[in-house]
Amino acid sequence: MRTLRVALAQIDTTVGDLPGNAARIVAGIERARAAAADLVAFPELAVTGYPPEDLLLRRSFVEDNLSALDRIAAATHGVTAVVGFVDSDEDGELYNAAAVLHEGRIAGRYHKRFLPNYGVFDEDRYFQQGTEAPVFVIAGIDVGVNICEDIWYPVGPARDQALSGAEVIVNINGSPYHRGKGLQREQMIATRATDNSAVVCYVNAAGGQDELVFDGHSVVYSERGELLARGAAFREDFVICDVDVEGVFQTRLHDPRRRKDRLDLQRAGASPRIAVSEAPAVAEKPAHAPTIAAAPGPVEEVWLALVLGVRDYFAKTGFQRAYVGLSGGVDSSLVAAIAVDALGADAVTGVSMPSRFSSEGSKTDARALAERLGIRLVTIPIEGAFAASLDMLSEAFADTEFGMAEENLQARIRGNILMSLSNKFGAMVLTTGNKSELATGYSTLYGDMAGGFAVIKDVPKTLVYSLARYRNAAAGAEIIPQSVLEKPPSAELRPDQLDTDSLPPYEVLDPILEMYVEDDRSVEEIVAAGFDEETVRRVVLMVDRNEYKRRQAPPGIKITPRAFGRDRRLPIANRYRPR
Repeated sequence: MRTLRVALAQIDTTVGDLPGNAARIVAGIERARAAAADLVAFPELAVTGYPPEDLLLRRSFVEDNLSALDRIAAATHGVTAVVGFVDSDEDGELYNAAAVLHEGRIAGRYHKRFLPNYGVFDEDRYFQQGTEAPVFVIAGIDVGVNICEDIWYPVGPARDQALSGAEVIVNINGSPYHRGKGLQREQMIATRATDNSAVVCYVNAAGGQDELVFDGHSVVYSERGELLARGAAFREDFVICDVDVEGVFQTRLHDPRRRKDRLDLQRAGASPRIAVSEAPAVAEKPAHAPTIAAAPGPVEEVWLALVLGVRDYFAKTGFQRAYVGLSGGVDSSLVAAIAVDALGADAVTGVSMPSRFSSEGSKTDARALAERLGIRLVTIPIEGAFAASLDMLSEAFADTEFGMAEENLQARIRGNILMSLSNKFGAMVLTTGNKSELATGYSTLYGDMAGGFAVIKDVPKTLVYSLARYRNAAAGAEIIPQSVLEKPPSAELRPDQLDTDSLPPYEVLDPILEMYVEDDRSVEEIVAAGFDEETVRRVVLMVDRNEYKRRQAPPGIKITPRAFGRDRRLPIANRYRPR
């Protein structure tokens, strides 16, 4: 049998930490060598961290990344490594690139050919497009190397490399997470493997970077579309798989589709072939049984993404402690539970800030949550500040009724308190607003929107409840009090206030928001799907009018296919009204 032992190192890099990222990569190379791997692959732009954004506009950053790659190459004795980095040519053009490293040298390079420029991606801003699809001979086996977006196209580098003889395709990635993407990605990889009669080895980054989370979930698929190995989700992992290349040869013998395609490719110019190593790293090696990690369920994967996003945001920005304003509602309860899972109970402090409108039940629920999570709870009533503020504004507000200004004043007093604690003790404030509120503007600028990180800003309200129930079920205990899950949502900024006074019920609102915000459906299409026209038009108007608020919101974790901010960008001054 001809076999290639492949290792996939799904590591958690930090943007700009060139020495730290290089050390992680070298450690992975050493681990691959110890496992007698022929080839070890690391994620896209592993040297720089992904995405490096405008750091790429600094010449010194690019030069330092190249120096780090040279140091990594020096460690590649007895194993071949595929490492993502930023390449530069003599004209100063930059490339999202993969280096093939072997025996202390850079044996070859691949430049990414398909540069995504949609959603969270902005690669056309920085990179030049690659033009070649080389095939590398590694341990005597033809291997195609390409990067992330390249594998999503049926007619692209993977096809060219396979038709030029590549039996194994190695695809390195910095593929950000959103709900359901893992399954979608696996279906695509299985299709690409069968279409090209090649084994596809897909390695993805794991970790959080600002608003993005990379879910790992590295996989190997056979030429028949069979799952051979899968890495863990939402954490670092090291996947080893022995690839039976003889199976590729046999499959291709029985595939007549390839003959005409190969002839067409030869006429166009075959991919260049680069010899890296002719012999396996270790001629005789004991068999290795690959692992297939279980894929998390649809709610569990969101929970894991949120926890990882918070943990890495704190670790990579240098913060160690968090404040969460606890109202006794489900949103703040969920954020506190996520923070505890991410940072530990000792690093989280809850702050209860009751007003004259806070119900006794809400105050009791906040205390119960803090006790069950094991976090410290600080209680700072806002009545004195609120009464003093009303007195201060009494002349300006004369002859007006109590309304939104007075309601938002309470939220801003709470935001002021939380930010004062943050300044005094050096802890980060986690905001507690969800996507449904952010979409409709049911939030207060400089109030409940004040903070350093918006944990659930991309989580619709109905999913908030599902996540809270998941956390309780996972713990086998009522961590978030059942009373929090059962009581009607309320901001408690005036007597007997309910969210439904201002918004449609969330089970109606969230599907409308999904169709309008994430799918860009028109009012007519949403109404045709069965929603009341007046309600749809009211929701759409709220979304459009509150873009200015969202521009001022803190960053938060992307978990839907289209998040506000990096994904969805609309003009604030905008008079277009959708039909």
